[in-house]
This record gives sequence, C-alpha cells and structure tokens, in this order.
Amino acid sequence: MEKNPITPEGAQKLRDELQHLRAVERPAVIQAIGTAREHGDLKENAEYHAARDKQSFIEGRIKDIVNKLALAEVIDPSKLSGTRIQFGARVKLSNTQTEEEVNYRIVGADESDLNAGLISITSPLARSLLGKEPGDEVKVRTPGGERVYEVLEVAFG
Repeated sequence: MEKNPITPEGAQKLRDELQHLRAVERPAVIQAIGTAREHGDLKENAEYHAARDKQSFIEGRIKDIVNKLALAEVIDPSKLSGTRIQFGARVKLSNTQTEEEVNYRIVGADESDLNAGLISITSPLARSLLGKEPGDEVKVRTPGGERVYEVLEVAFG
C-alpha cells in the first residue's frame, strides 16, 4: 500500500482526535445507548436509534483514523531545505493576471484546509508547483478557468 505524506502536526491532530473518540465520545455514546434502552420498546425509541447511529459514526471514524495513521509517512518540513518546492514547503505566489499574492503550505490530504492556506499535495495547484523554484511560472486549470502563478518565495519549517 502507498504511504501518505503528513506533517508531524497533522499526525498529532489525528492522534488527538483518535484519543478523544476512544476516551470521551465512545464511552458517552455507550452510556446514552444504555439510558435509552431503559426507556422500553426499542422499535419506537428515537433516542436509542440516534445513539446507535452516533455509535456507528464514531466507530467508523475511529477505524478511518487508525487506517490513515497506519499509512501515514510523517515528514518534518523543518528538516528540509532548498529552493525547489516539495512536500511541506511554504510558498508565496503571485497571480500574474491580478497580481494578487497568496501564501500556501503543501501538506497531506488529511490536513488540507484552504481557508488556513494549507493545500493538499494531491491538489492540482500543489502538483503543478512541485519541483518549481522562485521565478518559475505555473499554469493551473481550476473550475474558474486557467490561472498562471509566479513563484515568489519557497521556505521550509
């Protein structure tokens, strides 16, 4: 199976969520199921069915996180250097049409958050940026049309 790159922060966030689900959410939903059972007829007990649905969601999420962590390849960007864009790089780009500057960090798919400036290594923009250096231009097809960016800066850490 193919390993998925992830930053140390992203891996820790997944471990924290897993711990919370196992230590807090799972016991709470088990207690809610027990309480709902005490109310009698399970066929028409909405609280029981809602708790069971929540339990199913929690167990599925736990399984999902365990699988993601098993396939994770933790890469610490602070140990990387150079001027070529690679996983973990912080990049400053300029849209050549609008001259708008944007900053992104290339991270794993499970930790991407466009609003926070974290783009997935599997995104079209990140894939087109890999291997580029300051001064290079990159064309990216987006749902809104083709955009051209100039790489202004590349940093790690």
